[in-house]
Amino acid sequence: MGTSLADAAAARNWTVSLLLGPATVLPQHSCVTTHRFRTAADLQALLAEHVPNADVLVMAAAVADFRPKVDLKNFNGKFRRSDQSLHLELEPTPDLLAQVAATKRANQLMVGFALEPRAELIASAIAKLERKRVDLVVGNPLETMDSPTIEATVFSRDGSQLHTAGAIEKPVFALWLLDIIEHAYTTLLPAPT
Repeated sequence: MGTSLADAAAARNWTVSLLLGPATVLPQHSCVTTHRFRTAADLQALLAEHVPNADVLVMAAAVADFRPKVDLKNFNGKFRRSDQSLHLELEPTPDLLAQVAATKRANQLMVGFALEPRAELIASAIAKLERKRVDLVVGNPLETMDSPTIEATVFSRDGSQLHTAGAIEKPVFALWLLDIIEHAYTTLLPAPT
């Protein structure tokens, strides 16, 4: 989804920086500048570097909500095989979208995604819109992950909702969403003074 959005935005002559995790699908447009990351900490650093100068941020995918907790003082870089069981403790990763939204300028537009079970989609997307203080949230059901198509609803902080006409190809969805983002950028944000 992220690469489809980046390619479509670059085709509109937008300056595009794509922060891309360990995905196998790469952008095709030559004007997309891609910055790779592996961990939530890597993405956090890239967001801190790129978001202050961005007019629009689209967080189309998220890193894991939890990561293994490692006691670095007592970790030598490898867990050796033994007869004893290994217990893994998980700790939450930072909420990166909420962090960057807290630093949002008045003239920035921020878009999040909510990938949820279909039965929880509307309530979860609306809650995410309010909790994270972003301008738009794209709600899509779990079955769209790793699918070539997406069926989505865009929720806006003005209360409006826009729905795709069923499942559509992700490159077509990217064009549809960029139209919404362009409209929101001119109507939801305060006019420059």
